[in-house]
Amino acid sequence: MFGLSPEWLLADGTPVADSLVLSHPEQVERLRAACPEAVPTAVLAGDPCFDRMLAALPYRERFRRALGVRRGQRLVLLNSTWNPDSLFGDSGAEDVLPSLLPRLTAELPADTYRAAAVLHPNIWHGHGPGQVRAWLDRARRGGLALVDPLDGWRQALIAADVIIGDAGSVTYYGAALGTPVLLGAASADGLDPVSPVAAFVRRAPRLLPHVSLRSQLEALLDGRPGHRPATEPEPGPAALVTSVPGAAAALLRRHFYALIGLPEPADPALLDPLPLPPYEPVTRTAPLRVVTRLLGAGEIEVVRYADPRAEPGDDGDAHTAVHEDTLDPGRLALADVIFRYGAADDPRFGGPERWTDEVLARHPHCALAAFVAEGGVCTVRTRAGSLLRLSGHAPDGPLSGVDPAAGVSALHAWLAGGGTLERLTAHGMTVRTGAGASRVSVTPAAPDAPDVPGAPVIPGR
Repeated sequence: MFGLSPEWLLADGTPVADSLVLSHPEQVERLRAACPEAVPTAVLAGDPCFDRMLAALPYRERFRRALGVRRGQRLVLLNSTWNPDSLFGDSGAEDVLPSLLPRLTAELPADTYRAAAVLHPNIWHGHGPGQVRAWLDRARRGGLALVDPLDGWRQALIAADVIIGDAGSVTYYGAALGTPVLLGAASADGLDPVSPVAAFVRRAPRLLPHVSLRSQLEALLDGRPGHRPATEPEPGPAALVTSVPGAAAALLRRHFYALIGLPEPADPALLDPLPLPPYEPVTRTAPLRVVTRLLGAGEIEVVRYADPRAEPGDDGDAHTAVHEDTLDPGRLALADVIFRYGAADDPRFGGPERWTDEVLARHPHCALAAFVAEGGVCTVRTRAGSLLRLSGHAPDGPLSGVDPAAGVSALHAWLAGGGTLERLTAHGMTVRTGAGASRVSVTPAAPDAPDVPGAPVIPGR
């Protein structure tokens, strides 16, 4: 039994440690059964790691914004521990990871879901950062964020709406926080069969590799039969991670000072608060297949998929939007919309107006070129030569509105469907995604911009 058996705790029949810190009385009982010689060293002092997460729960929205999660989006957190039976391990015929990675970004609508991954530090150390990033390259180009395995994983757990994980402690912590879990790897080998983690593995729902990922996540989040509702905490992990939530710092310090024989300071014992992680904007350079529907006057529904293996099944008209930095330059020749993000004053691009002009001249089948600058302000040039500014209504910051690139696809759908710019410049447009609806203003930037030579708009390519 990892951590509690004699080979871990004894040397020549004597406990190695003066104190063995445990977080819950049930661990003492398992220690008594596995290694009774070590029971006198047991100290119940809670879980400082979990206490730090509990203290940081009020900052959940900040952690979500740090990962680029927009209002209304759901954050799917992929998590793996480091043994061969883990999600990132080699489980032979039962290994779901090779099929799961592309499905995370290709099957889940980009504006409804945000995906991130927390991998055990030993995965990074054992294989090397370059190899890990190479394995995850396609998913990263589709929008998967890689979370810092040392300083960012707790914040990502707090931010997550759902976890796809394994029998590791991080997945268990997530369940203890009340986050719904799908087990992508569920081996109980190496687990004490009477431990809370083993009970959790037996009870938690499994990821089904041949069933729609989106339908499984929605069933879990909506609390359909066979899945735990997102609002109902998992009773086992929440109760068994620690028996003294919030008290670990005080208990540990009291014990440390008793061990060294010094009086304890009068000041309160405190844990470092979880730091706010750096902002991790969504970087999606994989080609996007976009399905749109015109719902009414200036109202457009947009559903985007990153590098799907097959044509999306959504009803509507489809077009392709491609980031200029896409891996395969040949995809730009097929794009209806080409876009990029950058600073408006970046001298490498010569300004948004010049960049859009060059893109349309270089790619004659492209209908719209869009440069997304700071604050979500988007400069768009049409094949007919109109230069426009798109600006989303985001009352609570840039992440409270629609992704500007989705607004560009909405504009393309409107024009390809026969809509006029006059209607949009007068009244704006409403862009609907799976995360909600946002108002987007459309204003002329240069009404007399010269035409850009090339092919006309070809809707639905």
